[in-house]
Amino acid sequence: MVQSMTSTDTRDISSTLNQIDRLADAGCELVRLAVPDQHAARCLREICVRSCLPVIADIHFHDHLALEAIKEGVQGIRINPGNIAKDKFAGIIKAAKERDVCIRLGINSGSLEKDLLRKYGGPIPEALVESALRAVVYVENLGLSRLKVSLKSSDVFTTIEACRMFSERSDYPLHLGITEAGTVLQSAIRSSLGIGMLLSDGIGDTIRVSVTGDPVQEMTVAYGILSSLKMRRRGPEIISCPTCGRCEISLLDLVEEVEKRLAKMKTPLKIALMGCVVNGPGEAADADIGIAGGKGTGMLFERGKVVQKIREKDFVSTLLEGIRRLTGESIP
Repeated sequence: MVQSMTSTDTRDISSTLNQIDRLADAGCELVRLAVPDQHAARCLREICVRSCLPVIADIHFHDHLALEAIKEGVQGIRINPGNIAKDKFAGIIKAAKERDVCIRLGINSGSLEKDLLRKYGGPIPEALVESALRAVVYVENLGLSRLKVSLKSSDVFTTIEACRMFSERSDYPLHLGITEAGTVLQSAIRSSLGIGMLLSDGIGDTIRVSVTGDPVQEMTVAYGILSSLKMRRRGPEIISCPTCGRCEISLLDLVEEVEKRLAKMKTPLKIALMGCVVNGPGEAADADIGIAGGKGTGMLFERGKVVQKIREKDFVSTLLEGIRRLTGESIP
């Protein structure tokens, strides 16, 4: 499942719900909200009632905020064993058990317990795994089994190794992500490597692509990872050639226009946009539909077969008409 986190002020209920709606429309299935104070915690009741997605409260340091969030009706709590005192931790687990709320144990390299940092000399994978395993045992001893675990670092290989090690020793669901991954391009690179390598190993149950900026951007990368691994498909998969000396059209403009027009499309469809009429259909024979462009003219093809010759000025309109026919969606 694909998860994200709102970037709005949780105390601004209207803006938060609006962003949740936008995330859901883009494919988000679980949403996490920051709870920095009591005011934000009290706002969760209305948000939970009106949200179209399950709401997870993100808690740091203050156990009373977790208790209030549970009382207000959240479906999940994300807590970090590294910044919640153990005597306070027990109260959160007890309340979650009483309300049948799921707990995510979020183990972060930047906030590991001090004794583990001393023991291992830093936030290495072994330190993250020990933190996670002892938190799991502690929670189990309190009688709660509705657990999900995440082991995250801004370092890709630390995250990969920690998750691999943990998965060998526990069957609890794992949430995957590379924390502080940066802007869209950097996050896409680092998340595709970290999340993609783990998913290809059969590890991971929920994912979040962390992006600095509008979280809706995370959905394209997340579903791109899942689609590339042939795990899940949602919306268009657009492939385009890198262009060469044979290209006589502005392929970049064509790709950007098609991406913009298909931004809200939900039906899985592989679309090829090729800059050469010589090799285009053959190189993209597995695409559901596509265009191979030439100067002034080109061709529309489906599954490698040419179905129509078209003028360059009609590339986008003809392609969209074909996509509407194949999907039944109302494409603007």
